[in-house]
Amino acid sequence: MVQPIDIENYIRQGLDCAHLQVDGDGHHFEAVIVSESFEGLRLVARHQKVYGVLGDRMREEIHALSMKTLTPQEWSQQASQSSR
Repeated sequence: MVQPIDIENYIRQGLDCAHLQVDGDGHHFEAVIVSESFEGLRLVARHQKVYGVLGDRMREEIHALSMKTLTPQEWSQQASQSSR
């Protein structure tokens, strides 16, 4: 059974991440992915980039992955709004 750390490792192998956190129960996963490579991309294109990194693992190992994909600037803005 795939674990959150496995998904983190898969993503890190194909995507330069400023922040990456994956949580889940072995079947359903949630990821927060912060990467400069998302700059200028719409949400769908960001998710496609992550799906491309995960490749066949999305069909074979990972059954459900919810993602929050952010640029470092968006991540910083979100953090400053949360601290207010």
